[in-house]
Amino acid sequence: MKKDILFALALSFASLSAFAIAPSDMRFHCNNDTLKINELLRKGAECGKNNANELVAFYAKQLLGTPYVAHTLESDREWLTINIDELDCTTFVETLYALTRATLDMRRSWRDFARNIESIRYRNGELGDYSSRLHYVSDWIANNSHRGNIREVTAEIDGAKYEIKTINFMTANRDKYPQLADSAMFAKIKNFEIGYRMHRYPYLKKEWIDSKKTAAGLKNGDFVALISKTEGLDVSHMGIIIKEGNSFKLLHASSKEKKVVLEKDDLKETLRRNRSCTGIRIIRIVE
Repeated sequence: MKKDILFALALSFASLSAFAIAPSDMRFHCNNDTLKINELLRKGAECGKNNANELVAFYAKQLLGTPYVAHTLESDREWLTINIDELDCTTFVETLYALTRATLDMRRSWRDFARNIESIRYRNGELGDYSSRLHYVSDWIANNSHRGNIREVTAEIDGAKYEIKTINFMTANRDKYPQLADSAMFAKIKNFEIGYRMHRYPYLKKEWIDSKKTAAGLKNGDFVALISKTEGLDVSHMGIIIKEGNSFKLLHASSKEKKVVLEKDDLKETLRRNRSCTGIRIIRIVE
């Protein structure tokens, strides 16, 4: 897309001085993005939900059917990308956070959504270069937990175990990331990975998800991160939990279905079919 199209809408709005980020650093998917975000926030304000988890579930259902598109954040430089028309598993979760946070703060503007996207997506909530993006979910959890955006509750749930793993998939697979062809950027990412050598994190084994004690710790609208068997990688997928009766299901941006879907099977069966997944981590928005 041409940059003049991407930024024209941002530059036309008043009060952009309220942004910590410059308008020239923003990138929209299309000219209707701001209208769509405002309409979603209007629906959220009028839906009658008054807690974070229920709002997450509400907004997730509004986004059902949204096309799955990978790599929407990638470009020749790092932009604050606003795109609710094309989602992958991570941008889906970030979008739910940004909408929910704005609603909890009683805000109904796309500007608040954009600020929340920057806050959840980037280290210390500030857009910088490619290395400022929180690429690993463990890093995403740690940094956002420290700033009070989210809270991981995995360790509080009955049956939680701990895993120790060195997280370095990006630099160990440099050829998969075009930005890492630059030696300086490679060094920056590797420096962040140093903090995740022998990283210890809690998880729930996927085989135990339907045990009464473990299930009692799960809530409708929880963010869920799927632990990966892949060497150097902590999490391979994200989504949210939807409770239907006594059953839990995964609602997520599915690369297989090419859209945001609610799985037909229960969560345990969905995880069982995912052979690369060993368990899950549970995260909630701080109210």
